[in-house]
Amino acid sequence: MSKILFVMTGADHWTLADGTKHPTGFWAEEAVVPYRAFKDAGHEIVVATPGGVAPPVDQASLSADANGGQDGADEIAAALAAMTELRSPIRLEDVDVDDYAAVLYPGGHGPMEDLAVDAASGDLLIRALESGRPLGVVCHAPAALLAARKPDGTNAFSGYRVAAFTDAEETQAGFADRATWLLETRLTEAGLDVRAGEPWAPNVVVDRNLVTGQNPASAAPLAAEMLKRLAS
Repeated sequence: MSKILFVMTGADHWTLADGTKHPTGFWAEEAVVPYRAFKDAGHEIVVATPGGVAPPVDQASLSADANGGQDGADEIAAALAAMTELRSPIRLEDVDVDDYAAVLYPGGHGPMEDLAVDAASGDLLIRALESGRPLGVVCHAPAALLAARKPDGTNAFSGYRVAAFTDAEETQAGFADRATWLLETRLTEAGLDVRAGEPWAPNVVVDRNLVTGQNPASAAPLAAEMLKRLAS
């Protein structure tokens, strides 16, 4: 079957407005759920990060509270341990989009730290968008779209309808008043049309080949939408 590229954060912290480095990384569910769906469909996964560093997992995403109880936490930890691709990522800077049938960006606060300002990631996103191949971005990963700037300085995704982690969800998570900037607000300022759903409920928005999800609960329907497009 096809190869699917997972572009993941290499950041293990998120710098808050007061300079505090909040421990973070990628959110486990947002990587594990699509990974399982794509693997079950027979696809190969390749992981890329800035500099080729191993992507750090946000430890909060492995907690019982984040996974509906200890059984869920144990299951996602085991699934994560089985994702051997996480241990040997390739350098994001060396990626050729033409080698892949689809591209997925899992979220977590990590992308707010590195992918939001990563020029190589921004270029990759533009190439993926222009290629027409399925491009999936979930939760906080739409922060990476902010780095996708055209030569004239405008955002390549300006005018696109997207879902992303909302300011309301960031408020409920307790970070809105501590963050340097908020994702929904910044995307809107960049010209994207953020379609916010109910906090924490699945919300997937499709605009052309761009498939975006609002939060962890959106990872499964986002993966299903991408698989549908890969099969068509």
